[in-house]
Parts: sequence; structure tokens; C-alpha cells
Amino acid sequence: MSAVLRGALAGLRRRRLRTALAAAGVSLAAAMLATAAVVGYGLHTGFQRSARGADLPNVIARFDRQPLSRVAPRIEALPDLAAFAFRLEVTNVDLIGGAHRSREGVVEVLSPGRRGFDLLAGRELSVRPGEAIVEQGVARSWGLRLGSRLLLDGLGALRVVGIAESPDNVAFPLAAPRIYLSRPALDARFGVERDPQVNVAELWLKDPRQLDQVLGQARASSYGLRGLRVITRDGVRVLLDQAAGIVIALLVALSAIALLTAAVMLGASARAEVERRLAGIGVRRAIGAGRAHIALTHAVEAAIVSIPAGGLGVGVGYLVARGPSDRLLEAINELPPGVGLLAPLAGCWALTALIPVLASGWPALRASRRPPIALMRGAELGGRRGGRSLLGRVRLGGNLVGLAALGARLVSARRVRLLATLAVLGVSVGFILLMLALASELNTLQSDPGSLGKRYQLTASLPAAAVPQVRRLSGIAAVAPRYEVQALDSFSLGETIDLIGYPGDHTIFEAPPLVSGHRLGSDSGAEVGRGLAQVLGLRPGSTVAVELPSGHEARFRVAGIVDSLQHDGRVVYVSSRALLASEPSAQEQLAVRLSAGASPVAVTRRLAALGAKPKATGGATDRGRSLIAALTAILRAVAIVDGLVCIYALIQALFLTARERRSTIAVLRACGADAGAVRVLLGGAAVAAVAPAALIGVLLERFVLGPAMARLAIGYASLELSAGSGEIAAVLAGLAVLAAAAVLWVARQAGREPIVVALS
Repeated sequence: MSAVLRGALAGLRRRRLRTALAAAGVSLAAAMLATAAVVGYGLHTGFQRSARGADLPNVIARFDRQPLSRVAPRIEALPDLAAFAFRLEVTNVDLIGGAHRSREGVVEVLSPGRRGFDLLAGRELSVRPGEAIVEQGVARSWGLRLGSRLLLDGLGALRVVGIAESPDNVAFPLAAPRIYLSRPALDARFGVERDPQVNVAELWLKDPRQLDQVLGQARASSYGLRGLRVITRDGVRVLLDQAAGIVIALLVALSAIALLTAAVMLGASARAEVERRLAGIGVRRAIGAGRAHIALTHAVEAAIVSIPAGGLGVGVGYLVARGPSDRLLEAINELPPGVGLLAPLAGCWALTALIPVLASGWPALRASRRPPIALMRGAELGGRRGGRSLLGRVRLGGNLVGLAALGARLVSARRVRLLATLAVLGVSVGFILLMLALASELNTLQSDPGSLGKRYQLTASLPAAAVPQVRRLSGIAAVAPRYEVQALDSFSLGETIDLIGYPGDHTIFEAPPLVSGHRLGSDSGAEVGRGLAQVLGLRPGSTVAVELPSGHEARFRVAGIVDSLQHDGRVVYVSSRALLASEPSAQEQLAVRLSAGASPVAVTRRLAALGAKPKATGGATDRGRSLIAALTAILRAVAIVDGLVCIYALIQALFLTARERRSTIAVLRACGADAGAVRVLLGGAAVAAVAPAALIGVLLERFVLGPAMARLAIGYASLELSAGSGEIAAVLAGLAVLAAAAVLWVARQAGREPIVVALS
């Protein structure tokens, strides 16, 4: 073993520059793997980790305000209860913190008992008046710290004594700002309320496996509780998926593709290195070295390089991805993994060490089976098939064209290395195109209501009776009442559904593309979003059953499946008559479609004069700027690493070609070729690698990566992830710049070597 180690170290010392190049490749691959691991592991485990830390209830029941004395006996009668607690949740509260203000604040008034959230800083609420705990998203966005002051409508100034994280909802600004108050503290200030009002009950079970039995008993004893909505811990996870599902699904997919890219790069690079050293293997076999000794020497060399380089790359990848990943988790109210990342990062380190070892040892073992003469011949450029001399080939088609053709011939002589370079570059180009397509799609969702199938530009808070009056206003093409209610699917009580109703043809105002079936044609029919259809297994002719806030159940026959991105595709379009028959209190507003060329500002003023509160229709991610910002930062980090992988692959291919064909380059220089001619020669070699790799990358993104990622996201929404001509042109231009940089660097290195030394 000591002989193997000495031989491996000696070989690495003789090839210092190539060793440094190999170490750089391993570090880049490890950085890509670590980036994928930090993002993927954090998102995959975030909810369970946060739910444990926050002591999230097994069941959360919301209902219209009721006296505690009416609700408590029903809760106490439920089986298998370990504990329960009550809250009063007050919405649309005017809340001021520092220079920030929101009129959509949520105040949670906590009764004594378990709290269901995790304190990240500060302490619990006491019985002293004037104290509040703020949700961590509010604290971060508004710059609040322990001791900061809040102004709450009706209560005045409050002092922040704690910062909390609760995974039962996404964080502000994705959701409304939320604070927590103590009921005993309010009683101390305003007097004890004999029978306080509550509208939230939290239940912790002794045995979570009894959940179905508890839910059945809860539904049986809920008579008289209006607006009952029950959600389980699994249902909370579904809600978080709905809030950030597209982003999470696509990031996990990007992590998987990054893993594939790194694996291809490491394996191909190591195998190409063995292919380059076939002559050396042949010489050692000729002087009596055993097959096992040769394979072990290659494996040890790879391990000596990959272990420290992989550790460095993993550390860099962790540092690059940790900040954006943590911000993304904070946006959805989940805790970063912390020391939990040690295991996946250690796995990345082991993988970046193992792949080069296997990819070096196994090909070396197989190659050593061949006769030594064949091995030594395999390292040389194939014999000439024609009678042209080197200089004759250079003159073919003119000096520049001939030099470029010679460069392409030199790089293509190493087929395994060329295939490895094409694989790495092709996957990297496809990956970058996919990220650009994703960024373009998210930007469209954020800013374009038409991406949701919405054809109306404004909504107005006016009753249906005001339709004739609004229709007479200048600049309005169409107006109709729009009814919407959030329901639950009747089967699992986990999927929340947006039930939307229009009188008449809804496609005038909302026309998401029809995937299958036909448009809504009767009061008993429904058009279902593809996200909901995917989750519940619906198809045209199926029945979708929903539980409404009133407690009634409504059933509709699925007429068609539509490509709606609203609520991640969990929408159902029905007739307004059917919706109001089951839920008379459904939210009502007017959808306003503007005439061509009409000014939205002018129409907004006219609607306001009627007493309406007009709002512009937004995209799918109206409140998701922080989420999109976190995603953009992650994409930027991965794109930087991917770009470095591209330039590494090019430099490696050109450098090894220049080193192996140093005598050819020296002959050209001796015959009068200047530095420009060497650059043309290497440019031809670069084109031979870049041109097919670009084609491979475009086809890979268009027909493999894009459709695969779209299929992964289909449970949330339907996305068209195909790079456009602009994105393709930008990536090709960037690839050309990287190739030019690689050519200049390698040509400069080759030009520094004396001609006599290169010919020796």
C-alpha cells in the first residue's frame, strides 16, 4: 500500500497544473452538490422540524365567534385529547410598527394553555397589560426588535416582548401581519369577561393515529357552530404548499438537476483523465505492473485530490446557498436546518470523493486488460488517412480555416474526453436555460393577470344591483358580479378550494385554457383547475364535493379541467346561482373589463365616485415578492456555480489538448505561426466542443428538463418551461464569451513555453 501511495503522490507532483485543474473541477462539482443539498434538504424537512419546535396542534378548528361556554363542553367530550386551547382571532386590524402600517393585521388573543408557536427570541406574555409577541416575518420586515413599540387600533401602544414562528401559515408579507396578545392581560386591563368569545380551538392528541376518529366525533358534535373549518397538521402542510408550492417544487427539481450535472461532470472528468493516460498505463504494464496496482494507484490519486477539494467545495456551496435558503424558509415560517445539514453535507463530500475514485479506478482496471502495445498506441492521434502533411492541412481552405479545422481534429481525437466535455457543457447549458425559463415564468406570474386567465382589469366593491350603473361608465367593456368563497374538499378536509361563480359566461372575465372536457354549461357542472384535479384524481365526469363555510356540502359534476394558476390551480368555477344556493354569504364584488385603450386610472376615479373601492387585478404572486427574491438569489447562486462549471469544462478540454499536442503547436510556432494562429487553433477546438454542446443543451431543456420540471409542478400549477429565443441567444452569447476566455487563457499558457522544450 505504501508503494501505491508513493506512486500516486509522485504522479500528482509531476502533473501539478493538471492536478490543480482536477481539484478545481471537484470543488465546483462539490459546490453544486452542496448548494442542491442545502436548498433541497431545508425545504424537504422544514415543515416537520418547525412543527415539532412550535408544538403545532394536531387539529385546528375555526368557526364563527361563539361564547367559550358553548364550545368548551364539545371539545372536552372529544376522545383521545391530550390538551386543548382556545383563541380569539381578530382580522383586519389597523396595526402600526415603526414607519410601517397595515390595515389587514391579525390579532391572536390567547387563552391560558399550550400556545402552538415557537419563541425565537424574548419571553412569554405575562399578565401585565401592554405586551405583545410578533410573528417573525413582521419583525424582520418592519425592523422590530425586543422592546420595540407597536400601535394597535383600540389598545394603543404595545411593547414587543417576544418574536414567534408558527408554521400554521406563511410569514408576513406573504400573509397578513400577525401579533399575539394575552387574554389574562386584557382582563387585567379591562376587567374579567365572564364568558369570553372564541373562534379558534387547537387540539393536541395523545395518539395521532386516532385523528380520523376524533374528526368524525368533532363533526358529529359541531351542530350549531356556524362557519366550522377544520384543518389537520397535514392540512397545514398542504396550505403551505399552496402558498409556496410552485417555488418549492421547482427548487427541489433544480437541486436534483444540479446533482445530475455534478455527477456527470465528476465521472466524465475522471474517466477522461484515465483515457488521457493510456500510454502511461501501457508503459507500466509493459514493465510488469499488475492490473490491481494500476487501478489502485489511479484510485488513490483521485482520492488524494478529491477529498480535500470536495471538502472545500462543499464549504463554499454551503456558504453560497445558506443565506438565500434560510430567507426562503423564513418566508414560509419554517426553521433553517442548522446542524441538521451536517449529514447531507457529509454525504455530498463523500459523493464527490467516491465518484472520482470509482470513475478513475474502474476504467483503469478495465484498460489494463488490453495489451500494452495497444494501450500505448491508444494515446496517440490516429494515423493519417490521406497523404496531406500537417502544413498541407493547415493550408486547406485558407490559413485560418485550416488552423481551426486542425484544432477541431485535435480535440475530437480524444473521443471519451470530448464526449465528457459535451455531457458537462450540454447539461450545464440546459440547466441555465431552464433557470432562465423559470425566472421568466415567475416574472410573468407576478406581473401579468392574463397568465391566470383573467381578462378583467379591475374589481369594485359594489353589489350586483350596481351593474347597470357601472356598465354606463365610459371605458368599460363588460361588468358582472363575481362571487368567491373558500371551501374544503369533503373527503380529506385538507385541500382548500377557491369556489368562483359568475352569472352567465364566465370566460368573458376569466378564461383559463381548457385542458380536457368542455366549458361550464349548467348549474350542476363545474370547471376544475388542473392542480386540484391532480391532487384529487378528478377528470371530466367525476364528482367534486366541497364543504362550505356554512357547513353545507355542495357537489358538482366536473365538466372540464382548466389550466388555472390561481391558488396553485386549486379552483372550481361554477354558476353563481349554484354557489349562492349553497352559500348565500359568499363574498361579492364586481369584475370590470376595460375597453381597448381605456385608462385604468380614469375608470378607477369614476368607480370611486360611485362609492366603490376599486383594485387592480394582480398576478399570481401579488404578495410574494420576498419569496420571489429568495428564489432569485438561489437561482443566481446556482447560475454562478454552473457558469464556473462551463468555463472549467472548456479550460480542461483545451488545456489537456494543448498539453498533449504541445509538439504540434510548437511545430506551428517554429514555422512562423504567431500567438493569433495558436488562438485560432484552440478556437477551432473550442467550437468543436461548444457548438454541439449548445445544441444538446437547447434540446435537453426543450424536451427533457423543461417537461420534467413542469410535470413535477403540475400538482401546484401548469407551467410552460421552455426557453424562448431571447433566453437561448443570451446563453449562447455567454457560452461564446466563456469559450473565448478559455481560449485566451490556454493560448497564453501555451505561448509561454519555449519551442525547444515543447518539441523535446
